[in-house]
Amino acid sequence: MSEKMLGPHPTVHESAKIKDSTLGAWTEIGAHTSLVESSVGDYSYLVQFCQVIYTTIGKFCSIASYVRLNPGNHPIERPTSHHMTYRAKQFGFASADDEDFFNWRRAHPVTIGHDVWIGHSVTVMPGVSIGNGAVIGTGAVVTKDVAPYSIVAGVAAKPIRQRFSDEVIDKLERMQWWNWSRETLEERFLDLRNMELFLEKYGS
Repeated sequence: MSEKMLGPHPTVHESAKIKDSTLGAWTEIGAHTSLVESSVGDYSYLVQFCQVIYTTIGKFCSIASYVRLNPGNHPIERPTSHHMTYRAKQFGFASADDEDFFNWRRAHPVTIGHDVWIGHSVTVMPGVSIGNGAVIGTGAVVTKDVAPYSIVAGVAAKPIRQRFSDEVIDKLERMQWWNWSRETLEERFLDLRNMELFLEKYGS
């Protein structure tokens, strides 16, 4: 991302397109990224050329270039899968589009937890939830829910390992440090660099 100083107001590249979406504090949206009917939590960022629709992104998420969250589906149960059947207005077949189709897509949102790292060129399919602290490897296609603090990769994505032990994961989940105030984060910032000290101080 850029080296410019971030702040409470979102930083959005001039080439990014944001439609009916909300951005939290200290967020950054990179070049040529588009968000439609989505939300991005505090401190999260998306690098360039990401496409996001009908998705909730938690706080402190790191999303690399060319990530696609909730890609478009086509109605394969119809005689044709071509999008003229639901984008009928664009093709001059009807005066309105097929809103039932778009509402079906809205009913299958993607949910990204807090502190999630999504690697370059990842695709997360409709209806998938990714747990807090998860890591998604470069180029993965995620078709199933991902457990908190697990690392997945591949096409289709499969679990590789957990980042931490069950005990540590439980402490982090209960702690919910991502909900700390800015003042608390500033006070405890250096502790975030040392897991043992961090758990000792705040994991009880």
